[in-house]
Amino acid sequence: MITLAQLAEDPHPHLARLRGTAPVVWLAALGGWMVTSRAQALAVMRDAETFTVDDPRFTTARITGPSMLSVDGAEHARHRDPFTDPFRPAAARDSFADTVRHETDRLLDGLEGRGEAELRREFAGPLAARTMARALGLDGVPVDRVLRWYEAIVMSVHELTEGRPAGAEGPAAYAALREAVAATVDAGSPRSLLVTAARDLDLPDLAANAAVLLFGGIETTESMITNLLSHLLHAPRRLAELRAEPELLDNAIEESLRLEPAAAVVDRYATRDVRLAGADIHRGDLVTVSLAAANRDPDVFPDPDRFDLRRPNSRQHLAFAHGPHYCLGAHLARLETRIALRSCLDRLDGLRPDSDRPSAVRGLVFRKPPALWARWDRRH
Repeated sequence: MITLAQLAEDPHPHLARLRGTAPVVWLAALGGWMVTSRAQALAVMRDAETFTVDDPRFTTARITGPSMLSVDGAEHARHRDPFTDPFRPAAARDSFADTVRHETDRLLDGLEGRGEAELRREFAGPLAARTMARALGLDGVPVDRVLRWYEAIVMSVHELTEGRPAGAEGPAAYAALREAVAATVDAGSPRSLLVTAARDLDLPDLAANAAVLLFGGIETTESMITNLLSHLLHAPRRLAELRAEPELLDNAIEESLRLEPAAAVVDRYATRDVRLAGADIHRGDLVTVSLAAANRDPDVFPDPDRFDLRRPNSRQHLAFAHGPHYCLGAHLARLETRIALRSCLDRLDGLRPDSDRPSAVRGLVFRKPPALWARWDRRH
C-alpha cells in the first residue's frame, strides 16, 4: 500500500510501480483514482465536462473562493479572459524582461560577494514574488509581505490536501491580500493587471484571481528555478555541459520541469460515471492526475529518470498541466527562469552544493527542496 508520506518524499519509484499495474488506479491513501500515464493524463485534463475542478472539495477554492482555477466552462472564461493577453509570450517578454533582469542583478549583487546562500529563499522566491507583485500592481507592498501571504496560503492548501484543517494563517493572509487588491484598484495604476481586469470583475473575483495568480506565479517560478539549480548542482557533469554550451539552457529548463514539475498533481472530479483505461469511475469520484508520473512515462520519455540536457522531446512534459487550465503564466515563468539561471552561471563561478547542508526535493503537491544551500568562489 502506498502512503501519502511515500508520495511526498520520493514518489517516482512508487508511481512507476502504479503505472506498471494500470494507467488509472484506485489509491486508498488519496480516497480516489490516480492517473499515471501521459495519454490518460491528457484525456482527463482535456475533458472539463467529464472531469471538472468545480467541486466543493477543491482545496484552493476553500481558501480563496471561486477563481479561474476552480470553475469550468463559461464561468472559467469569465474569470480567466481578463488576464490572458498580458501573459502571452511577446507581451510577457516586453512587459517583464527588463524588470526580471534588474531584480535578478539586484539579488545577485547582494549574494555574490558572500560565496554562499540559500538560493530558494534568498534568490528564487524573492525574484518570483517581486515579478508577480509588479504584474498585479502591488508595488507598494513589501516583497517579504507578499512572500508571507503566499507561504501562508500554500500551507493552508497543503494542510487541506493532507486531510487536516486549513488553520487560521492562510485565510488571514488572503484577507490581507484582498485589502491590498482593493487599494490597488482604488489607486487606478494603468499598468496594473488588476485595474484592467476590474472592468470585467468585481472585488471578490479580482481578489480570488489575484491570489491564484500570486500563488501560481510565485510557486511555479520559485520551484522552477530552485529545482533546476538543484538538478544542476547535483549533476556536476550536466552543469559543466551547460556552461560549455549555453544554448542548452532552454532544454535544461524543460528537462528539469519534466523531472520535477512544481505541482506534482492536479485534482479533478468526475461529473458522470465513466470508464477510463479500464477503470470504472463513478460520478463524484476524485480523479488525481499525477503530472509527475505522466512526465516519466517510459512510453514517451525513454530512460525517464535520467536528467538529459539533449532529450529531444523534453517539452512534451505536462508540468504546466493541459487543456483549459493550462498555466496562464507559463511563458513568464520560463522567462524568469531563463534570465535567473543565465545570470547565476555568468556570475557565480564554481557554483556547487553546500555539502554541509544537504537537501532534496520533497512535497506531496508542491515539490522543491525546502532549502537549497550552495557555495561558489568569491571574486577578488
